[in-house]
Order: sequence, then C-alpha cells, then structure tokens
Amino acid sequence: MVELLLLPAVIIFVLSFIKSEKTHKPLAFISFLILLPSAELLSIKKPLHLLGDYLVVDDMGAYILLLSSIVGVGVALALMTLGKHVEVSKNAYRRFYRFFAIFWVGLIFSILSNHIGIYWIGLELATLSTVYMIKTNHSNVAHKEAWNYMIVGAIAISLILFGIILIYASAKPVLGEDAMNFHLLLSHAKEIRSPFLFEIGFAVVSIGMFIKMGFFPMNLWLANIERASFYPVAALFSGILESAVMIGFFRFSKIAMEVNYDHLFTFVFVYTILTIFIVSFLIFRTKDFMRLFSLSGVEHMALIALFWVSGGTFAALLHFGAHAFLKPALFLSTGVLESNGKYKMAGALKGYQGEKGALFWFLVSLFLLAVVSLPPSPMFFSEIYGFGAMISVAKHGDHLLAMMGAILILLILLSIIFYKFVEVYQSMKYEGEVYPKKVYASELFALVMFAIALIGLLSSPVIDYLKGIS
Repeated sequence: MVELLLLPAVIIFVLSFIKSEKTHKPLAFISFLILLPSAELLSIKKPLHLLGDYLVVDDMGAYILLLSSIVGVGVALALMTLGKHVEVSKNAYRRFYRFFAIFWVGLIFSILSNHIGIYWIGLELATLSTVYMIKTNHSNVAHKEAWNYMIVGAIAISLILFGIILIYASAKPVLGEDAMNFHLLLSHAKEIRSPFLFEIGFAVVSIGMFIKMGFFPMNLWLANIERASFYPVAALFSGILESAVMIGFFRFSKIAMEVNYDHLFTFVFVYTILTIFIVSFLIFRTKDFMRLFSLSGVEHMALIALFWVSGGTFAALLHFGAHAFLKPALFLSTGVLESNGKYKMAGALKGYQGEKGALFWFLVSLFLLAVVSLPPSPMFFSEIYGFGAMISVAKHGDHLLAMMGAILILLILLSIIFYKFVEVYQSMKYEGEVYPKKVYASELFALVMFAIALIGLLSSPVIDYLKGIS
C-alpha cells in the first residue's frame, strides 16, 4: 500500500524532467491517480500498519488523506487551463508538477505518521516544496513572497521542532526511545512525570503550527503569498498544506487533553478568539478576492481548532472537510473571476455566456454563500455542533456564563465576516461593468467535483464515519 500511495508522485517527478509539450496531459492524468489508493484506505480495516509503527493509517488519517487527494485532483484539472488565464511557461509548468510530487510525498508522511520525528520531516518536505511552487509565477512579487515564506516557514518549523524536543524530553523517562510514538504518548499521557515540560512543549508546537496557518500575530503573510502565487498554488495551501498542519495539532492536542485539559482549553480558546477578532476586521477591510478567501481560511482554521479542543470532534472534522473543498474551489474560481487581469470584485459574476457560464456563476454563488455557513452548507451544521460542544464543556466546568459571553462575541465577529461576504456577492452580481470571461471544461469539472464532495459530506455514511472517529 505504501508503494501505491507513493507511485503517482514518483511518476510525476520523473515525467517533469522530460522537456516535451506532450507531457502536459500525462502529468495531469497521473495526478488523478493519487485519489485511488486514498479512497481504498477509507474502506480498509484500521488501524493499518504501513511501515511498522512509523506509518499507521487510522480513521482520521484516512479521511484527511482522501480530502487532500480530492483537492489534488481539482488542482490538476485547473492546471490544464492555467496558461489561458495567466502567463506561464512550459518549464514553469513542469517545475510546478516536480515540486508538487515532492509536496505529496511529504504530505503522506505527515498525515499518516505515528512518529513525531517523521511527522516533522514530512511537514518540512511539504513546506520547502511549496516555496518553489510559489516561484512558478515569474514575477518580482512572487519571488519576494517566496523568500518571505521561507523565513516565516523556517521560524514556524523551528518552533515545532523545539516543542517536539521538549515533549520527547518530558515523556522519555516513562517511554524511553518510544517517546516519539503518537499512540504510546496518548496511552501513557497520564504517567508523564513532568507535565509542565510537556505543556510548554505543546504550547511551542502549537504556536509554530498556528503561525503556519496565519494565526495571531502573523495574520497577513499567508494572504500575501497566496495573492502573489498562481491560483492552484493558493488552492494547495488552503486545501492540502493546512491539512498536514491541522492533523498534527489534532494529534498533539489529544495527548495534551490527557495531561491537563483545562490548561489546553484555556490556551487554545484565548489564542483562537484573538485570531478571529483580528481577522474579522482584516476581512472587513479587504478589497481583493485572494486576500478575502485567504483570511477567511484563517478564521475557519481557528474555529476548527476551537471546536476540536471543546470536545466537538465531529464538528471539527465536518468543518474541516467543508473548508478543504470550499476554499480551493473559491481560489480556483478566482482564476476565472479575475480573467484578463480584471481584479475588481464589482461585476465579477457578469460576462459569462452559455450553459458553462451559467453553471459557473451558480457554483461560485453557491460556494460564496456556503463558506459563510448559510444552510444547507456543511459549515452551518458543524458550527451548530461546535458551539454546542463549547456550551457542554462550560456546563461541566461551571463556566457557562463566561462561555455564553465568548460565544456571543464570536457570533458578532462571524457576523462581520458574513456581512462582508454578502456585500462582495452583491457587488459581484449587480454592480460594475461587464467583461467577457471564458470558462473551460476542466476547471468547471473541478468545481462540479467540489460541489459533489460537499454534498457527500452530509450523506449518512460520511456522517457515521466522522462520528465514529474518537
């Protein structure tokens, strides 16, 4: 199974060195093959040991890997027509796939890793490869942001490594060399003799992960690089790279819950609400598609983290899946909305003709309204379950009034974001001049695939599967 997971990436990497225009379609087709083994893992009995105790497939890992592979297929479809929206050389196109292959290998290791060290290596591999994908756009702004990302990414990954060292040191007296094993750490968490050292390590790891997702205090760097990159790169960041980061937070926080739940909840609660507070006003002031969608992604990642530590596992994973499909769909749509260098929001949903055009603006409208949690969006249901989990935690901890106040503040901040998105939608639909825009079959197929995947999240088998993840 490991070979099947890695084989598409290996083939893509080799083909990317062939300097021929004939590799254009084979590269895209082989990218679709990443979906097959990921889908098979979902149905196999778990836990499945792929590489001893180092790579282990559990229910959560299989779910997140499948989400990522679907996004990867959507990105491959959008890449087929990227050159019709922006200037991209054949060499840059092949280089993108070359580093996408490396990125996918790193992603597999980080998502399926049962070893803290291997998780960090996989995350670092995915991070470094995205630096070169940003530079696929041969512009001074993109090259500058690639260097900025290298610096911020180095800070974040260094913090994660330092935190891992502290966590290992806290558990080594109990587990010895097995203190790097996620499952053993979780089962022996209450036996850790230096809980303070573990909590410091967890806080440092979490801050590193939060920085990589654009949380406080570095809220703008992610929006800057996604604006400077091509649209498929932004989709990779929002739909796949953040998956590798967030699953690490899930695994570390499950251990931290066993060590001291109150400390964990207070730390994440304060951090995420502060992030949402700042991001909501940044969203309110933004006048650019890419920045709007990027900052909205930060808000959703903060909500997912908050729901998770509140005990709302189902809410967090459902919200996670909806975000993994909605945000890449919106980023890829931006490639059409901003065709011909027209970066204005006003009138962006005008100028489409024929059945393809009508389907495109309908889908984009659907995604815009779904991302602000209007029913029947999966995010509407995940937020209800998530806020319910927060109230349940407060009832058990005698902090009901304080939690109700915090939820009220959150709802006010989310209302600001909701207002901005509705305003943007109205401007796109009813204002501005009409510019002719063309939608291509491959990118439209990608959006249809994301829409079907969103609907699938609300199906009974998926809901039962998510509720079964503890």
